[in-house]
Amino acid sequence: MSEIKHAKPSIEEILDNGKFLVSGEIGPPKGPDIEEMKEHIELLKDKVHAMNITDNQSSVMRYPSLATALLIKEAGGEPNLQVTCRDRNRMAIEADLLFAYTRGIRSVLCLTGDSVPVGDHKDAKPVFDIESVQLINLIRTMEEGKDLGGNEMNAPVKFFKGAIVTPEAVPLEPQLIKFEKKVEAGAKWFQTQAIYDMDNFAKFMKTARDYPVKIQAGLVLLVSVGMARYMNGNVPGVFVPDDLIDEMASAEKGKAIDTGIKIMARQVKQIREEGLADGVHIMAIGKEGVVSRILEEAELDITQL
Repeated sequence: MSEIKHAKPSIEEILDNGKFLVSGEIGPPKGPDIEEMKEHIELLKDKVHAMNITDNQSSVMRYPSLATALLIKEAGGEPNLQVTCRDRNRMAIEADLLFAYTRGIRSVLCLTGDSVPVGDHKDAKPVFDIESVQLINLIRTMEEGKDLGGNEMNAPVKFFKGAIVTPEAVPLEPQLIKFEKKVEAGAKWFQTQAIYDMDNFAKFMKTARDYPVKIQAGLVLLVSVGMARYMNGNVPGVFVPDDLIDEMASAEKGKAIDTGIKIMARQVKQIREEGLADGVHIMAIGKEGVVSRILEEAELDITQL
């Protein structure tokens, strides 16, 4: 099977060239109707360098991450394949990675995965044969031409290995320990979980800059003051400062999303101008159509980077 050539520079190439990496996120649908998702891909493909594809996010069964990655490539975009360890054992993951490699997919974000009880298949049997650090090691082993069983493959693979870190975790020390383990395993770049407090993020980055990896700041669009308060109360590792909650609360009726767009644009601009991170990962969660507005207000055009 012939390899699909990159329609765009890869994530690795962008970061190696010192460019500010801008990525978006595609959430596959729950069902076979993929027309809306394809519209989201079209909206984002020329606005961002790459698109993450979530892998049964929050333990909810959805259209496959790998299949969506192929759709992104067919549309001329650059996919970042998320792989979680919850649903597949090591052999199935290895097989998926071989297929991804032969189809030109080169960026993989390695995650352990959310626990089954938080999702919509509460009777499903979780696999967790390996976790995120072991997944990074699995890929590194395949890059040496072997599988995790120690068996020789007929050729090695090569992926740009990514991982996740949570700068707002309390306490932070366990996150830093896991971060270091991921770096030692071979992770080359990280995307953060949602950050809102830029001062806290700057403090985290002072430590993270001691490691030879690139880091993207993860930004989730606030669409209402209720969402901001919910995240503070229910999403571990996410903290929305009081001043941003007040700003969202002061939005005109029906225009809260406009305020959320202004907040994110301000954050994107600050991160880039102050060099806080090597890029941003924009999670608009069903509002992909506003990503262009966010980037315009942030005065950020990937074609000019």
